[in-house]
Amino acid sequence: MPHSSDSSDSSSFSQSPPPSKQDSSDDMRKVQRREKNRIAAQKSRLRQTQKADTLHLESEDLERQNAALRREIKQLTEEMKHFASMLSSHEPLCSILTSAPPPPEVLYATHSFHQPHISSPRFQH
Repeated sequence: MPHSSDSSDSSSFSQSPPPSKQDSSDDMRKVQRREKNRIAAQKSRLRQTQKADTLHLESEDLERQNAALRREIKQLTEEMKHFASMLSSHEPLCSILTSAPPPPEVLYATHSFHQPHISSPRFQH
């Protein structure tokens, strides 16, 4: 027959031994460990948020730099087209190019690429 006495079941719970010093010490350690872990997790989340914020700001800054460089490329391309056009219109009229063979420095002067904008202060970082 199964054991069906309610009084014996409830009496087994009420007769549990009183908490010992070891149990309360273990409970204290658990509470302290949980608190320490909670603080560590909070700090970790804060660092993660700060890192994400820093990356976002850096991304925005790089986007601005990229846009500025694209504008500069466009401006320099237009300037190059303008100078190429000026050179094309000048070449048929140039007395140096239509007369006797020009000295080598004149020939190569049209092919050398002087790029002063690269050494300008705005490109120095």
